[in-house]
Amino acid sequence: MEGASVHYIEQNLLPFSFRIGQSVTFEESCRVIRSMNVRGAGAIGALAGFAMAQAASVAPEAEYHDFLSRAKATIESTRPTARNLFHAVDLVFQAALVSREEAIRSATEIADTDARDSRLIGEYGAQLLRNEMNIETHCNAGWLAFVDYGTALSPIYHAHQQGKNLFVYVDETRPRGQGARLTAWELFHEGIPHAIIPDNAGAYFMSLGKVDLMIVGADRVAANGDVANKIGTLEKAIAARAYGIPFYVAAPTSTFDPSCADGSQIPIEFRDESEILFQEGLTDDGRKETIRVCSPGSTALNPAFDVTPARFITGIITEKGIITPSPENIQSITT
Repeated sequence: MEGASVHYIEQNLLPFSFRIGQSVTFEESCRVIRSMNVRGAGAIGALAGFAMAQAASVAPEAEYHDFLSRAKATIESTRPTARNLFHAVDLVFQAALVSREEAIRSATEIADTDARDSRLIGEYGAQLLRNEMNIETHCNAGWLAFVDYGTALSPIYHAHQQGKNLFVYVDETRPRGQGARLTAWELFHEGIPHAIIPDNAGAYFMSLGKVDLMIVGADRVAANGDVANKIGTLEKAIAARAYGIPFYVAAPTSTFDPSCADGSQIPIEFRDESEILFQEGLTDDGRKETIRVCSPGSTALNPAFDVTPARFITGIITEKGIITPSPENIQSITT
């Protein structure tokens, strides 16, 4: 954050171009989050925290508290499933009640903590990865989705740096293609062997014995260990259970929501049907084009997340270590 401006990677332009964007107001930061130009649990949380600090920097003295409260509600409405967003906004809101300067300090600390936690998740998670392992992942939970390192990809990066030879099956992750566009882009630039696979091919490769372990990220973890993550995660967890494949979730404790008893209480964001009905790509001459790919006249339903029950999860990799999902274990690392 520089003054009242926040700089961010414009994820909607990837993998075709890399550009740093800038939001100068909290309203603009909200639009960036809602449009998914910044997406991923940690990145959303960091930008939401900075958005709250932006609001504090312009709140009029005469109605300071009311202005902050309205801004808080606006920021929280952008992505209702993402726990890191609410965690960050709450912390910065409380800091802003002390002073504008304290709000900026708090937002900066949240971003720094996110990077540290992601690094630790990578160190713990790398212990699970053996040489010559094949790993499957869903959506994008790499450094693009966090301030640095990521969660689901962080163990892969750490193991790769340790000299372990790994291969990653990258679920394309429709409808927005975060796996095909973002995870594959990250892995390519890290020099990690990988292949993009259709979302509905995961169980097939598992049935062939090609997948040794699966790691995904999370947008919210309930008190009983149920996990909300990108739509399609539940199907992968069921398939992994059927074929005896360890299924891990990587998430910092800032993603845990002790006030949410189980997955049925996690709000699921529904996004616009256009994300399903249309696809965006690059033409041979370098022009970006959006085309309809579905039957004209048909409508679509677009849930952005699903909930994987704790019983399908082998373990959760956190910055404090790896735990089996249970109310007792989750309480022990969140209190």
